[in-house]
Amino acid sequence: MKGRGPSKLRKSFVVLFFLCCFSFALTRAAFTLPKSDFELAFPGTEAIVNYKKYGVFVNSGTEKYAYKILDKEGLKKAAGEGIYPNTSIFSDPIFRKFKTDRKNKINPWDYVDSGSAQNDFYAWAQASEFDKGVKLFYVGEALRKAGLIKEALKAYYAVVVHFPRSVIWAQDGSFYWYVAPEAIARIRKICATYPELGIQLQGALAEVEKNPKNNPKLDKVRTWPGKFVSANWSRKNTGPSEVTKTSSGKKVKVVKYDNRFWKLLVDGKPFVVKGVTYSCTTVGESPHAFTLRPWMRLDDNRNGKNDGMFDSWVDQNKNNRKDRSESVIGDAVLLENMGANAIRVYHNVDERGNYNPGEYDKELMRTLNKEHGIYFIMGDFLGAYTVGSNANWEAGTDYTDSGQREQMLGVLKDMVMDHKDEPYVLMWLLGNENQHPHTHTNANEHPKEYAEFVNEAAKMIHALDPDHPVAVCNLNASGLMELAKYAPDVDIYGANVYSGAYSMGSVWHLVKFYYDKPLLFTEMGCDAYRKDRGVDEDAQAKYLIANWKDIKLNMAGSLGEGNAIGGVVFEWMDEWWKSSKGNSWGDPDDHNTQADVPSGMPDSWIHEEWLGIFGQGNGSQSHFLREPRKVYEAIRKAWAGD
Repeated sequence: MKGRGPSKLRKSFVVLFFLCCFSFALTRAAFTLPKSDFELAFPGTEAIVNYKKYGVFVNSGTEKYAYKILDKEGLKKAAGEGIYPNTSIFSDPIFRKFKTDRKNKINPWDYVDSGSAQNDFYAWAQASEFDKGVKLFYVGEALRKAGLIKEALKAYYAVVVHFPRSVIWAQDGSFYWYVAPEAIARIRKICATYPELGIQLQGALAEVEKNPKNNPKLDKVRTWPGKFVSANWSRKNTGPSEVTKTSSGKKVKVVKYDNRFWKLLVDGKPFVVKGVTYSCTTVGESPHAFTLRPWMRLDDNRNGKNDGMFDSWVDQNKNNRKDRSESVIGDAVLLENMGANAIRVYHNVDERGNYNPGEYDKELMRTLNKEHGIYFIMGDFLGAYTVGSNANWEAGTDYTDSGQREQMLGVLKDMVMDHKDEPYVLMWLLGNENQHPHTHTNANEHPKEYAEFVNEAAKMIHALDPDHPVAVCNLNASGLMELAKYAPDVDIYGANVYSGAYSMGSVWHLVKFYYDKPLLFTEMGCDAYRKDRGVDEDAQAKYLIANWKDIKLNMAGSLGEGNAIGGVVFEWMDEWWKSSKGNSWGDPDDHNTQADVPSGMPDSWIHEEWLGIFGQGNGSQSHFLREPRKVYEAIRKAWAGD
């Protein structure tokens, strides 16, 4: 045979040899993977489906991407039970019993986290009335929870291959999210969590450009399905190497290494943010009634000390009174004992819309930093909730309005000048989910103008204070591509993420791919209430610890993306003013159990008034009582283990 390249026969042999080795590696890895809760009746003939055997990929990387099946029967056999297009579940005798026992009445949403991964699998695998991509995603979730890791990989990847445009709508219809990016994130995490599999997904990306009309039919979705390749994780360069980029500043800065890993440095030493969104809110007070007092100014017992930080006590037996054995300890000590090294705060404005320095007690902040090792993430809403912009509440902040922009920059400048030389400053934080409609801005309608304004604000801060980095705070990866284009002067990408316990979603990879900035989770949390079970401290603790494990997996020196620099838990204690009822707000004297916002919580809803690491009991001893939840000790152990 002539020519330098291998013949078709040799190519076929190479592919066959690789797939055999691939299958053998996966088989060997089964001895170290979790023990599965159940076995599939029809597991499929291939551990990783070789889609090129059964069809063709067309228009990869475009909006017209598709996978065209040419051998449907062969693909069915390779995929196995529950994986599209296989329908063998209906021949599974255990499934038939499951269905008969429920008299054929099965609502899959009751089986997102029912406590039985097998039941969850059966409920979703038979859900023919659902979007096929959504169905496959939850099949993957059930298989993963059951310990059927290889089968879960197949389910997640089938989402990407077949249904990259599938979306899940929030139960109240207010927003939607795409399952393909999250499926890719699950795959990437599984491969890094179980390096003994010896595989990784290479080149996969589901790129979504959302339209401002909240209509997925108008979105631009470009898909690269990628492929599974062998990977020797033990040989990966996981440690930081040569520094290639650094932000300015002697006190706090971020550094990038030649392997694209990032770290945050404080006084030249690595610093992992173990933060808390802190407030000390008195039951009965509400910002909506303009009765909520700044926590730094609370001294109701008039002893000259801050009530929350120095006069709180833990109600260990939860009897709503301070027993003799329950001494005053203070939140400063509780935070330090938990391992917290940062708290996130935002300023408000006075009645004229100007920066109000009276909210802060600098001496208190200095004490917390010097004696308890607590730094402050200094937040400016940048027009969210119309704070700083002087905009009409209903109209919201307009980032195309030069007058409002000038007003916001003035407020921001005053804050920076007030604190920039203080030892407690860790970083500056711009905005808070400004792309979300509930923040009353037009950032979603004008993402370019908003991103340009963020960059203008970041440049101003750097000129005023070269010693501290600037972060932006977004919801998940919303507006990420615009920031990547128009906000190069931002140092840190901050994301509020509530996408589920197992994985913080696709944000890790998307930020690294598009923006290449260090990533700080500016909010992560789980409420302690479930609409189907009531108070569930175990679920809350499990959720937060899983989030922290995901952060650790993506720090420099780990097997993930290497861009994580920490996270901020939301929040310190329950606040009773947060639940809304239609267009009105709930009673701040009532601990409302209403399900407020659809999310990735254990019951798919956030109960806004139950997000605290501590509860406030029946409210009679507010704001001094701290009712401990299991999540406090869980976080303490997790943070101590780093």
